Amino acid sequence: MDFDSSGRARPLEPTSTSVQNALANSTLPDISRVVIESEESGVQLNLGDLWDYRELLYFLTLRDIKVRYKQTLMGAVWVVIQPLMTMLIFTLIFNKFARLNTKDIPYPLFAYSGLLLWTFFSNAVTSGTYSLVNNSHLVTKVYFPRSFIPAAAVGAGLVDLGIASLLLIALAIYYGVSPSWGALMLPFVVLLAAMLALGTGMLASALTVKYRDLRHALPFIMQFWMFASPVIYPTSIVPEQWRWILLVNPMTGILEGFRAALTNQAFDWTMIAISAVAATTLLAVAFYVFRGLEDTFADVI
Repeated sequence: MDFDSSGRARPLEPTSTSVQNALANSTLPDISRVVIESEESGVQLNLGDLWDYRELLYFLTLRDIKVRYKQTLMGAVWVVIQPLMTMLIFTLIFNKFARLNTKDIPYPLFAYSGLLLWTFFSNAVTSGTYSLVNNSHLVTKVYFPRSFIPAAAVGAGLVDLGIASLLLIALAIYYGVSPSWGALMLPFVVLLAAMLALGTGMLASALTVKYRDLRHALPFIMQFWMFASPVIYPTSIVPEQWRWILLVNPMTGILEGFRAALTNQAFDWTMIAISAVAATTLLAVAFYVFRGLEDTFADVI
């Protein structure tokens, strides 16, 4: 409590930049007993904490959104500019010069839909990888589920995806693509992309705390992953002997499913199933590894 010049008490001004206030407010769980178990008992997943501290995830996500657009000249327009400008460049090269055949989907719509989803995935993984190191002041001062930090990066990316999708809707209308029942698959495909991004970002963030040189390898990994995914080219141009790369790549089914749901094309259920299994498995493994290393974060970060 603060006091004015007359000696009367007045409330403190809220600090929007501090997440520690959210950790201390009454909406967080009132834990009267804490059980500490030895490392010999194995990794403690503490899944109940994810539910008890669920409101903190909202505060962390909101903070990431505010930081991203704070003191920017064009605000949310930057979210649209990146995939739009990249789409225009690739349209000029692959559609006008190379005459790449994308069958029934106009190339600008084909490229933008792929770049839109890939941009979300890439930014979420990159932000999630650096999230623990960038929030070391929180990690070392107060307890909460640390997995919420990379999860907030994915949540903020979903907001960006929603904003950039407005141009995708405009492109679909321009090219005469009418919605069908297949569009109901769009939320499921986006969920798979979010799960894959969260699993990748959570695993990379845990390893980055100890091995800082991973941040130097990440741009190369993401660039290689992009060209190994059908982001700017259709799967039909890949020779048979190289198709296995597409099959083992979980982003293939996600990208193909996203385009199929958007443009009323047939779904490749095999690729979607592979992506769903891969995303779920990676997320489970990443969370297990993350929880196993979480107790050491404050010591080495």
